[in-house]
Formats: sequence, C-alpha cells, structure tokens
Amino acid sequence: MAKYGFLDILDEEMGKNFPFDYEMSWDKKNHAVELAFLLEAKNQSGIELVDADGESSDQDIYFEEALIFYNPAKSRFAAEDYLAAIPYEPKKGLSREFLAYLVDFLTQTAERGLDALLDFLADEEAVEFELGWDAAAFENGRADLAETDFYPYPRY
Repeated sequence: MAKYGFLDILDEEMGKNFPFDYEMSWDKKNHAVELAFLLEAKNQSGIELVDADGESSDQDIYFEEALIFYNPAKSRFAAEDYLAAIPYEPKKGLSREFLAYLVDFLTQTAERGLDALLDFLADEEAVEFELGWDAAAFENGRADLAETDFYPYPRY
C-alpha cells in the first residue's frame, strides 16, 4: 500500500482552498510531483488568439499552468516549463504549514492571473498574456512560517 506523505496534505489543502480545477501527477521514476491548474475565460468577442505553439483560435480560453515539486538530487526537468519549481528533502518532506501557505499563494497568483487574462481579452492592443510567479514575494512570506508538522516524499 502506498503512503502518500505530503501529497495527501497538498491534495487536502488544494481541495479546501483552491477555487480552480487542478490535477496532481506523481512521476515516481523522476521523484517529482506536478501540480497543474486551469484558468478558464470566455472569449466573448471572438478575438483570434495564437498560443505558444502557434495554433490560432477564437474559442474560449483554457490556460493551463503547472508547478513541480522535485528532489534536487534525483529529479530532471526543464524549469522553464513550469510556473515554479519547489524543491523538497525526501525524508523530511514538506510541512503542512508550508503547503497551506503555498496553496494560498498559488490561489492569489491564479486569481491575479485570471484577472490579467480577462484584461488581456478586453484590450485590443494587448499582444501577450503570461502568468507570473513572484518568487521574491513567495520566499519573503515563507520566511515568516513556523513549520512544525513535516510529511515526507511519498513511498510506494
């Protein structure tokens, strides 16, 4: 039977506090967990948009972004493919307090991103939309955490 460690806590915090659709993918071989979420916006004006792959569409917008939790010694990934990369120590894992803070920060980031996406759709002069992660603000908030209960990387 698998023991999911910090994945259980992350899923619990996301389920309680994250208002957008999300999905967690555990890549056991790469010692990584991807947390993807979806922002949805109506394209009421039918503006033709071109995505990062060069595909154009005038349909509603479904913008997917992801974070990755990774083992610094074992995981391999392209950082530019993720909104943020969160390292963990395998045996120590991540604390409940950190995961709750991360979900709160991610919620605020996603809400600002959705507002920016709606502004982008309303502005005929806008050329590009990109969701940003404020790493400095994230680390500043993290510095104030009192972490007590840690949950290790999942075992299987």
